[in-house]
Amino acid sequence: MKIFEIENIWFRYPAGEKDVLTGVSLDVDEGEVLSVLGPNGSGKSTLLDCMAALRTPTSGTIKLIGQDITEMKPREVARIVGYVPQLHVPAFSYTVLDFVLMGRAPNIGVFQKPDDEDVEAARTALKEVGVERLASRPYTDISGGERQQATIARAVCQQPKIILFDEPTAHLDYGNQHRMLKLILELSERGYAIVITTHNPDHALLLNGRSAILGNDGKLTCGACDEILTEQRLRDLYGLDLSITYVEQAGRTACLAPRLTER
Repeated sequence: MKIFEIENIWFRYPAGEKDVLTGVSLDVDEGEVLSVLGPNGSGKSTLLDCMAALRTPTSGTIKLIGQDITEMKPREVARIVGYVPQLHVPAFSYTVLDFVLMGRAPNIGVFQKPDDEDVEAARTALKEVGVERLASRPYTDISGGERQQATIARAVCQQPKIILFDEPTAHLDYGNQHRMLKLILELSERGYAIVITTHNPDHALLLNGRSAILGNDGKLTCGACDEILTEQRLRDLYGLDLSITYVEQAGRTACLAPRLTER
């Protein structure tokens, strides 16, 4: 089932001098992982904002399960689309469990309260992300990396059909980055569609789904991972003499940067 059908969208901020997105077309299917790479300021977060109906494209169409997203109510979109932003600044000292429980809001009536099933969903999400130990801690008192994990748990608790991850590993240590990518892969295997933005080509190679590169010209190039993440494209993207190499000990392909200094 197609979750998103995006056709020829353009986007320019009101005070902007150029288009951030220029004719972007993209489909995302159920159970698919799409990794989006691009330089700083290329519009990756803007693309996700448009997909979450937080921003409206200047032109073009976005269909969410066959329906024009601009004709849907925010609550309808929230039942289908989960969004994990780069940074979430807490306003109140909710417990982490209560913060994650807020992910159930689109599925609860206006005058209803979360029931035992909703609380259990929140606890399960915390366990899946690996931060159940934080359940009773104030959200304002935990580290940036732990907040990121709690925000991911909230999106999982929401039980949408697609989760948009905007650089979800940015504040995580190396071990938690790897565990987070494993969780993302497991979510896709359970039927969730996943879109993740990242600055690390290795993350896209590890997930081994479809990949896309969003250039500074606002154009998106999308396809199979091994077709998109070529050495030449990555060298052009990052301005480094990168190489794509099969690492036998790890049993996978990796992106290697050049030495910082000559021996």
